Amino acid sequence: MTGLRQRKGSKGKEPPLSGEFQSQQSNCCTDHHPEKILQGDWSWGAIIWTSVGWSVSVGLGLLCCIYMATLHENDLWFSNIKEVEREISFRTECGLYYSYFKQMLQAPSIQEGLSDLIHDNLTESKRTINLLQRMNIYQEVFLSVLYRLLPIQSFLEPVYFYIYTVFSLQAVYVIALYLTAWLLSGSWLAGTLTGVWYILNRVDTTRVEFTISLRENWSLPFLALQVTAITCYLRPRLTALQQKVMVWLMYVTTFCFCLTWQFNQFILLVQALIIYTLDCVDFLTTAQVTTLYVVQVSGLLSVWLLQFCNSMILGSLVLSFIVAALFVRHCQTGLKTGNLLVRLGKLLLHSAMVLLLTFTINYVAKKALQLRSDEHIFKFIKSKFALGPTRDFDASLYLCEEAFGLLPLDTLERLAGTLLLYPYTLTVLLLSGMLAVAALQNMSKAKGGSAEERKGAGVARAVAFRPDVAYNLLHTLFYGLLAFSTMRMKYIWTGHMCAVAAYGICGTEMWTLLLNALRCNSKVLLRLLRYAVPLVMIGWLYYKFWPKIMEELSELREFYDPDTVELMTWISTKTPKQAVFAGSMQLLAGIKLCTGRVLTNHPHYEDKDLRERTRQVYQVYARRSPEEVYDILRAAGADYVVLENSICYERRHRRGCRLRDLLDLANGHIMDGPGENDLDLVSATHPRFCEAVKTDTAAYTSLFTRTFQNKTFHVYRVKKKRKKSTKSSPEPSETQ
Repeated sequence: MTGLRQRKGSKGKEPPLSGEFQSQQSNCCTDHHPEKILQGDWSWGAIIWTSVGWSVSVGLGLLCCIYMATLHENDLWFSNIKEVEREISFRTECGLYYSYFKQMLQAPSIQEGLSDLIHDNLTESKRTINLLQRMNIYQEVFLSVLYRLLPIQSFLEPVYFYIYTVFSLQAVYVIALYLTAWLLSGSWLAGTLTGVWYILNRVDTTRVEFTISLRENWSLPFLALQVTAITCYLRPRLTALQQKVMVWLMYVTTFCFCLTWQFNQFILLVQALIIYTLDCVDFLTTAQVTTLYVVQVSGLLSVWLLQFCNSMILGSLVLSFIVAALFVRHCQTGLKTGNLLVRLGKLLLHSAMVLLLTFTINYVAKKALQLRSDEHIFKFIKSKFALGPTRDFDASLYLCEEAFGLLPLDTLERLAGTLLLYPYTLTVLLLSGMLAVAALQNMSKAKGGSAEERKGAGVARAVAFRPDVAYNLLHTLFYGLLAFSTMRMKYIWTGHMCAVAAYGICGTEMWTLLLNALRCNSKVLLRLLRYAVPLVMIGWLYYKFWPKIMEELSELREFYDPDTVELMTWISTKTPKQAVFAGSMQLLAGIKLCTGRVLTNHPHYEDKDLRERTRQVYQVYARRSPEEVYDILRAAGADYVVLENSICYERRHRRGCRLRDLLDLANGHIMDGPGENDLDLVSATHPRFCEAVKTDTAAYTSLFTRTFQNKTFHVYRVKKKRKKSTKSSPEPSETQ
């Protein structure tokens, strides 16, 4: 049984600023930002203070990296288990992705390895697919090429090169969050507090130590770097050269983020909505909005080219939205004129036109491209909010997983236990109020046609609000809503949450408001609070959590899954190398990695034909006749089918969410066990296949032969000879 067992002053040009806005910027710049030296401040104080800040950021990043690597080693005893056990530890889709790194290393040459990925006929039986087009595995390709070229083969195993790279990206993630907090607050103590919070809230900020190969573990560090680059780009007092550097950094980080995660388009869509919102309430200039949109489009199109013109990118909602937003914005030249009510009316009309044009463009693009790869995502969204059918098999697979449910309340309890939730909530509430007031004043005092013109005219604003702060505030709000609706998305939110909370503690806004309310505001007291409070909090967190971390690091376990090891060993030694295996997506990914055998289906679910084949193969857990199951497996080219007791007799999910229940509902059959059933469901005419095949009756032994079994798995060979009475195949055969 699977488990773990116990083992023993700037010189750059800028547009004129006005009133309190200029005053706020001046106060802010009295601290030492990470780009201060680049702006010409070469005083000893600036050099020393900035150097210390950068050193602390690197130190915290390395600490996080070592912490994650140590936890991974302690949980699995990774350095001492067998190679097959190491590979089995790459669970579900992680094993599939790592298998391509292994495949590239085993190829005779880099060119042949790339050719095998482009013309792959092992991942899906009876089909030849382009893996570089279908999946986001360029990181595996890059690492395999790098490992081949570097002189490290003699002292570093490939698996360690792979996992250490992913853990190193966690260091990059922490450094990026650190820099964002530093840029916002002007104090690297905010970055320090951010890094400490990220590490202490490991359970909610990352899951890299046990899901190493997941695409999000590769991509989120680049997303954090992109947010840092955007934050710096939106700061005032940047020279033209510095702005160009930031634009290129934004492009590179956006490109890397999009290249490493298949869900990039949905994340960028949220980001595009943030940019659109800031544009509507006049916090960004026309040039800034256009630049940010162009960076997003350029990153997506670059990935589109590298992925052999993947139509899913062209049909993405974010591209349609950006095109629509830019087009409508260009046509409505008088959008930002008039009084408040007039502008609100224009804004509603403008937004309605943008949404209408977005869905029109997207519909036309998907029809023209015949794109249906991402329809399961929209089915999931419709079902989640009760806007569509609830019996759809693909949507139900997502809805029944805890990771795609609502954010559990115990998450907030854990975040509150590290003192993260309280300053974050206060900061968001305070900044949201200031943002709303500033937005209303921007819209009510708009006399010109653009933000540049109003700044040039010296129009005073009673409440100033920095665009970099506004962007980060909307970022945490939008992604917070996403996290509350879908728990898996919390990892995008919680990391940035640390930076926002640290900015609230070390920035000026919250303390200025408090001191003004107490009528004791002074520069000395403000500076004292901004430095003393974070130091006290860091000291308290160290006192409370350091012993717990040491205790956690002292817990030693080891990988223990003898049944799966026995299965993989049997497949490797007792079956032909070209044998085709059918079974659950999660198990087949491990079979691909450990044995190199051909699969009928796999966990990368972004293809309509594959989703249909998976649903058909899963009929081995439904109430279907042996002839029907035989036809399905032979149509998929399967030579062997692996049945898992943990699925056939599943108890992990509630009734209605077990895989066999989802299949029964999709087939119109009454579910197992006590409980209500919909009136239109009928009793099945056949027993459940995964149970009945074990009886070895003639109807089953004539089509299937049991070749392997243990406590967890039963493997049956699908006989080649087809019975004359069998029905036509539910899936047409294809030439491999």
